[in-house]
Amino acid sequence: MSMQRRTFPSRRTVLKLSALGAAGAGASLYGAGQALAGRPAAPARTPLDAPAEPFAIGVREYAWTRGDRRCTTFVYYPATGAAGGDPVIDAPVAEGAFPICNYTHGAGSSPQGAESQIRPLAEAGFIVPAPHFAFDIGEVYRGEYSMDVSEILTRTLALNEADDPLAGHIDAAPGVGVSGYSMGGMTTHGLLTIAPDDRITAAIPQSTVDMGDPSGQVAAKVLFVHGDQDPTCPYAEGRRAYEELPAPKAFLTFLGADHSSHWHDDRIPLTCVDWMRWSLYGDAAARDRLPEDAAGDDTSWEFVQE
Repeated sequence: MSMQRRTFPSRRTVLKLSALGAAGAGASLYGAGQALAGRPAAPARTPLDAPAEPFAIGVREYAWTRGDRRCTTFVYYPATGAAGGDPVIDAPVAEGAFPICNYTHGAGSSPQGAESQIRPLAEAGFIVPAPHFAFDIGEVYRGEYSMDVSEILTRTLALNEADDPLAGHIDAAPGVGVSGYSMGGMTTHGLLTIAPDDRITAAIPQSTVDMGDPSGQVAAKVLFVHGDQDPTCPYAEGRRAYEELPAPKAFLTFLGADHSSHWHDDRIPLTCVDWMRWSLYGDAAARDRLPEDAAGDDTSWEFVQE
């Protein structure tokens, strides 16, 4: 059955990261806001802030809740050690402070099943809270999982001042990033529309439907990724969601792709990492690599900066 829009009330460094090619290899051991017109300017940041080398990856599990809703979350993060291996449970955190970029998996999957998307982000210098959801489509459309992700972002940010190994390693200054695929993409788009979170400054909804009108409360750079032959979340829905949002925004189309046939394509993590490096690290070189990241005979790239 196709997912259709429902109506809601208004709410790739000049050197490429060497570990990205191994992003999907192996499995781990682990089975509100201001109007756009008045939004504050993003903090001044320079490309020197962005890591030039990939990190090893650690992962920690947190049994969080939102009310009576379970929000079990696996937080992936830059860790000490040699880059390129599997995530290590409770590994020591790498030196430095890193922005947050959430990733939400699709229906029937898990953070471990989505590591081809999560690992490149953590390797590139992001702290990646990845919830494990047993999705219910009605609750997706009601924005419940979007609100769960907001709670997870709050809990992750709070680790910076908690008795936790991640304390002092979280950089909240550039805001937070959110991303996800399919129902996770809907959850991500919901954070810009029906359940807005004004801490979000970067978003990547992949293979989503249009979850409603932009709230006007979230000032985010938004990248859409979609196959133009998607029978599950129709391409027209993603296009409509894209057209409704203000710049800066981009759309990466996989020509001839259905809902999932392009999901393991290396161009997705390349493009997504550089989108987040630009958005959260202020890395202009990453922004300038985006057309090359996305290039191919079977893709179309659109980018509106202002």
